[in-house]
Amino acid sequence: MPASPKLSDFVELAAAEYLRDTGRVDLDARWITAYFADCGVLEAYPRQDPVAFSALVQKALDARADRAGKVARRHLERIGRIARRLDKP
Repeated sequence: MPASPKLSDFVELAAAEYLRDTGRVDLDARWITAYFADCGVLEAYPRQDPVAFSALVQKALDARADRAGKVARRHLERIGRIARRLDKP
């Protein structure tokens, strides 16, 4: 019998799929409810609370948004440094 995925795997998959489907970071309650029921979370973890699962997915989405923001700021800083070097006579 194959081992079921860990709850954290379900959370990361849900966050990735939600970002891919919607492009948003604010989790939609209807979307996560459908995901919870349709994607095997309920079968693998029958005692898991859908509200708690939703909170875990929202936390993963927030972490992804923070990482993306940090990467974007780093790139902008790099572009700014290069632009300043090019502007110097």
